[in-house]
Amino acid sequence: MYLQATTMNVWSPRGQTPIVRVDAGRSKAGFYGTLNLKTGQEVVTRSPVLNAEVTARHLQQGLDAFPQQPILFFWDRAPWHHGEPIQRLLAANPRLEIMECPVAAPELNPQEQVWKQTRRAISHNHLTPKLPKLADDFEHHLQSNTFQSSFLHRYGYDLVCPFLN
Repeated sequence: MYLQATTMNVWSPRGQTPIVRVDAGRSKAGFYGTLNLKTGQEVVTRSPVLNAEVTARHLQQGLDAFPQQPILFFWDRAPWHHGEPIQRLLAANPRLEIMECPVAAPELNPQEQVWKQTRRAISHNHLTPKLPKLADDFEHHLQSNTFQSSFLHRYGYDLVCPFLN
């Protein structure tokens, strides 16, 4: 996330184009998010950098949030999703499994809908002048809302689930 607002359609009087302020800085805030597909709750990690160490820390947050259940993470092929810290964490936690989404298929990653909804609510057309405040608002939105997903139903979980217990 950058301070610069991304724009969406807005209404304005004819001939009076809205002004969107631009931040020339390169400051950014990074977020990792994991959506619990059953409850719609989000596990969030905020970090100024995205790398394998922070990814492993986020995976550990998921393990801590659900200490008994097997966990399947779906994620994209971002370069920070690979590396030695992640391999160590996976080796030490056999109940954690990773499934990579195909290249260029954001519709198969349920987390992408969470990002889209949160950007729409917080960072599109915003007037927040400072990045830390915008990042706080973004993180608060992720943590205080539930995000419903049709992913499980769409891919047959309701049909298979009774056989898994």
